[in-house]
Amino acid sequence: MKVKLVAIALGSAVFSNALYAEEQPKSPENEYKASAEFGFLFKTGNSKSGDVKTAFDFEHKYDKWTSLVKANLLYRKTEVDVVDDQGNTDEDFETSDQKLNINAQTNYAMEADGNNYMYGSVGYIDDRFSSFEYQGTVSAGWGKKWYETEKASLFADIGPGFKRDRLRATDTQSSENEDSFIVQAQALYKRQINEHVEFKQILRASQAFGSDENSVYRAETSITTKLIETLAMKFSFIVDHNTEVDEGKDKTDTETAITLVYSF
Repeated sequence: MKVKLVAIALGSAVFSNALYAEEQPKSPENEYKASAEFGFLFKTGNSKSGDVKTAFDFEHKYDKWTSLVKANLLYRKTEVDVVDDQGNTDEDFETSDQKLNINAQTNYAMEADGNNYMYGSVGYIDDRFSSFEYQGTVSAGWGKKWYETEKASLFADIGPGFKRDRLRATDTQSSENEDSFIVQAQALYKRQINEHVEFKQILRASQAFGSDENSVYRAETSITTKLIETLAMKFSFIVDHNTEVDEGKDKTDTETAITLVYSF
């Protein structure tokens, strides 16, 4: 009899624990994605050269939060002939291209399915061969997942923000800040063409309110082909456009690159 009672008690305890485990909500899990890329870049615009390009992407998801960080660096040194005061020629290296672009954004899903979200973002550009020492933006607003299928997705968001351009000093002008309020809009479209090939289109606009204030537009198109599980080849084409630049500077820069991407 005692044995039966013990067996019943143990069975009840196991059954109760199983029910309790089923009733308890699962704790949110941290999800991480990261990739690094390296390759050669052929560039036109304010600097025309073949450059080395490196980039880093990081994504973190936790519960209703999604954080994204993307950094791009272009850098090149070119061998040039330098003539000293005595007329002697020597070889030296000078930087012919240098650009750093960093963007970070955090999204908070307002619904369980994540169709609507609030976002906050910051951006920083340091282009040594542009009209600006640096350009910085801050923005916050609302976004929406317009559609998502197994092969394609479209996200877009819009919100007010603030932009600061640090104008580069010239012979007739000292370095100064140009501040402006902006409306920032951006969209991300992704499509899985097949098992190994992905197409991605990113559009971003920072529209200033004043007619004489600088507005910034960026379009990035890329096709990524998976070579092995963690390695892929990426072809990308980027267009950057500033509406207000110094005389003699191009308003539009383009970048065409082929890089290797390592995911981890």
